[in-house]
Amino acid sequence: MKYMHPRPSSIVAALYTARDLNVDVAILHGPSGCSFKHARLLEEDGLRVLTTSLADNEFIFGGQSVLEDVLRYAEEKFAPERMAVIGTCVSMIIGEDLQSAITSAGVTTPTIAVGIHAGYLENIAGVMATLEAAEAAGWITPEELARQRFLMDKANEVERVRGAASKSYIEASRGDLKHLAAQRLLEVARSGKKGVAILNAKKETAYMFADELIALYDTCPEANVTYLANLEQRGLPKVRRDAKRILDAMENRGITIELLGALDEYGANGEPLGKRLAVLAPDFALIAGVPHAIPPEYTRGIECFSITNGPRQVEPLREIGHQHVLVEIDLHPKTLGVQDIVESEFGAVFRSLK
Repeated sequence: MKYMHPRPSSIVAALYTARDLNVDVAILHGPSGCSFKHARLLEEDGLRVLTTSLADNEFIFGGQSVLEDVLRYAEEKFAPERMAVIGTCVSMIIGEDLQSAITSAGVTTPTIAVGIHAGYLENIAGVMATLEAAEAAGWITPEELARQRFLMDKANEVERVRGAASKSYIEASRGDLKHLAAQRLLEVARSGKKGVAILNAKKETAYMFADELIALYDTCPEANVTYLANLEQRGLPKVRRDAKRILDAMENRGITIELLGALDEYGANGEPLGKRLAVLAPDFALIAGVPHAIPPEYTRGIECFSITNGPRQVEPLREIGHQHVLVEIDLHPKTLGVQDIVESEFGAVFRSLK
């Protein structure tokens, strides 16, 4: 299917994956404007992103010498422990040999070459290209590479079946009014009905999505609610660190949490969460992060308050029967570079009702 609304870029996915692998410096081999916004955002997360700033003459004559210069500069200037060279559409079209440039530069810092461009239909190509290079360099095990490939396939499947990739075009929406949904959630939580609060979030987005659950607990600590969260200790280095920080923060607030899945398992976590819902048989559910991972047969008959950060996820969630769909706008930029819970807009609204 050809998508006619914007989709994530494989180049950006490669950058995020390099960050999760504890890469200190990533070098984009392409024009200075390539992936500009995400490169700047990732610098907030401790990843230095440099660019070879290829111009029209390098488009014709090649930019290997420029890349070699940037590699040497990065090593001398920042003394990184790990580096990654990330390809772009330009470097692919002109046939640049990224690994050859790394070798010729003479750098001693462990460095991987990720030959990628933005022409892939699905952005997981950038994730897998980075992980395959990391496995070849001995940064991750073959078993972790296989696990990550499975998780990426499951995440892709969820998006194609029930997510923003389920249609060629989906209208963006801000979702329901937060104060109305908050009033209804407060009503059912205080009524004595049985509830479930689920965190099924993707990596660092959990720093804000967790606040939705914390707000419910802060406001209704005596409510009959079971708290589930995908905060188990598995995955790449940064993912594990984030999970521990978020779990500690939630438990320090007094919340008893049942762990189900890891932060990188959000796409594969739907079936296990659904089976847990079938056992718990709640009247209502607050689901934050990737609500559409849960197959709809498990949420039928449950009043769902679903919170996403994707404006194009609103329509698909409504179509599978989620009654209240809310969007945390600009969540992702607000959760880059943080190490503690970030207050959410819905959480702030919900607390105001107390």
